[in-house]
Formats: sequence, structure tokens, C-alpha cells
Amino acid sequence: MSETFDAMLTRRSVRSFKSDPVPQELVDKVIEAGLYAASGMNSQSSIVIQISDPETMDELRRVNAEILGAKPGFDPFYGAPMALIVLANVDVFTYVYDGTLTMGNMMLAAHDLGLASCWVHRAKEEFESEFGRKLLEKLGLDDEWEGIGHLALGYADGPLPEAKPRSEGRAFRI
Repeated sequence: MSETFDAMLTRRSVRSFKSDPVPQELVDKVIEAGLYAASGMNSQSSIVIQISDPETMDELRRVNAEILGAKPGFDPFYGAPMALIVLANVDVFTYVYDGTLTMGNMMLAAHDLGLASCWVHRAKEEFESEFGRKLLEKLGLDDEWEGIGHLALGYADGPLPEAKPRSEGRAFRI
């Protein structure tokens, strides 16, 4: 089996992370893989924001949990020391798909590099909030960007979960 195919079959979403920081050279490889994702008409409409500053990460956790409606103290990033946030340019009609492919590439790259990841939702709502607008402003970005997803990134605290059996009746032939 090819390494790519193996990565696709063995990658898992992790919901328990160690607090150990991820070396920047590994983060850069994960981001690079995301930026090489296929995109509609090669529009390359997605961008990636790395959040590794502990104070900003804590604020991200708080805002995301608030949007979720979670109880105080819940960490939607499962203790991950950092997050990669994918946004995409709303002026490109394939932007949601482009951003989704970016997320998928980054999850596979993280797994290949020995890192754990989990897609965390609510990026769209975050970047519609004051927190998100201020973050975009700080980066010199305008409102043409919509949040697609977050990648909680770090090292798994424990073994990877077992794969659940695949549901039957999901592939068809004509």
C-alpha cells in the first residue's frame, strides 16, 4: 500500500492532546501541504492563520466554546497547544470547497508527520464576531474572508482511536 493511501486509512481525529509545543518546521510543512490543496480553477482561495500564542489560543477557546453554547471550562480544542485556521475568499465561487480541501490536506500531512489533529467547527461564526474581525484587522485582512475550519494540532495524549466500521451502501455503480 502506498504511504499516501496508508495515511488516508490510518488518520484519526484526536480529542486529547499533550501540551507539548509543535516544532515550527513541522507546522510549516503542515501549512505547506494545505496550501498545495486542489482548488477550483487553481484559484488558491484559502489562507491559513497559525495561532500558537497561548493568550490568543485561550481567547480562541473561549470564543469558540461560547459560540457552541458549551458549559464554562469546556475546551473545544481538546488541550491542543495550537490551531491552524483556514479561511477562504468569498469572492471565489468554490471557496468553501477550496478551504475544505486545504483542511483535508493539512490533516493528512499532520498524521504523516506524527502529529495529531482534529477539525474544529465554528470558524465562520468566529470571524463574524468581534474577536474574528479584530484578528483579521491585526493581520491586515478585510472582510472578504470566511472561516472554514480550525485544525487543532499537537501530539496525541494516548493512542489514536480505533477506526469505526465504514457504513454500508455508500458507494454506487452505474
